[in-house]
This record gives sequence, structure tokens and C-alpha cells, in this order.
Amino acid sequence: MPEAVSRKALLRGKFRDDRVSQRPPWALPEGLFLEACDGGGACREACPEKILLAGPGGRPEVSFERGECTFCEDCVKACPTGALSLYAADGERRAPWTITATVRNDCMSLAGVTCRVCGDQCESRAIRFQLAVGGVALPVIDSTACSGCGACVAPCPTKSISIN
Repeated sequence: MPEAVSRKALLRGKFRDDRVSQRPPWALPEGLFLEACDGGGACREACPEKILLAGPGGRPEVSFERGECTFCEDCVKACPTGALSLYAADGERRAPWTITATVRNDCMSLAGVTCRVCGDQCESRAIRFQLAVGGVALPVIDSTACSGCGACVAPCPTKSISIN
């Protein structure tokens, strides 16, 4: 079932909600998630980091601007509908998600200003800085090491990091 469009979007001529929401970790694939999630908010209440917000229909969306996901599994344990599940149908444990961090072109380091805040926040050390001849070190993200936790997003002074 398609999500309702806000009045504001409708007045701007947007008749569909084309946003892609970042669901909580261990969310079912989007179509199944939308069918299963009742929007009751149990997962939002259970999240100790308070990074889950109510999206359209009350369904949870992750806001990395509020902090990082610690993968504590509290949201999954609180979910009464099974929209969040640690295990696939075959009993195999699922990855929390497949998202990783990316650095946009408005990064201070890319503009020649030394900044390493994102790397300092990255517990998995997925963000490293590569030395550049005659310039500042540039951020490089190892997508195989990045957990997509979002710890690097909120502290970035130019909001140049996105998780997708």
C-alpha cells in the first residue's frame, strides 16, 4: 500500500512520496516491512540512542543526525510484529543492514582544510586519511569495514557524510 503524501508535498506537485527511508537495523525488505510494521512505536521507545523517529504511517526511520546505532538489538526485541528480525526464514542470522558511509564533495578536507572528526568517531576504523602531496590528508572509507552505524554523521561540522 503506498504511503500518503503530505499536504505540503501535494501543494508542491509531488503526488508520490519518493523518499527512501532508512529503516532500523534488521528490518525486513521494504515491502515486507511495510506490511508487517504497525507503526506502534515500540521499537522507537526501546532504542537507547533515540535515533528512531516516526516516519509516514508512524513507521520508524533512522536519524543519524541524532547519533549512532550501537546494534544493541533492543529495537528488534521490542518489535511485536516481526518487522524487525535477526533471522532470515532459513534460520540464518541476518546482517543488520548493508548501508555504508560516503563523503560528499563539500567535506572540509576535500576543500583543503584539515579535519578528521569523522575518523576520530569511527570505532571500526573504516574512515582513514590518505596523505596527499602538498595538501591535507583526504578521507577514504573502507566499505568492507564500515558497519553503517552513523557515528561519523552527527559530529561532521559540514554535514558532509551520508549513510546509504
